[in-house]
Amino acid sequence: MLKSEDVEFEFRDYMSDPLSVAEIRDVLAALDVPASEMLRSRDPAAKELGLSVDSPADELVAAMAEHPGLLHRPIGVRGSKAIYGRPIENLLEI
Repeated sequence: MLKSEDVEFEFRDYMSDPLSVAEIRDVLAALDVPASEMLRSRDPAAKELGLSVDSPADELVAAMAEHPGLLHRPIGVRGSKAIYGRPIENLLEI
């Protein structure tokens, strides 16, 4: 979709190149949301680790860095701004 709209972007495969704890914190700050809002609580890793939206933020962020599938995506980042790409058309706003 971004290509068809001639939007320049850099794709990062979060599974092969996971975000660090610091990067996740930066993205959450740019999104202006708590870690619990970006947790994929239905992901098998969440159940294995006993995570829920009620888990402490630091615990969620550390788990997201270790298990990147726990982080909702896609996320578009431009400078200090970020947007959650659900629906995908949201990415055009950034």
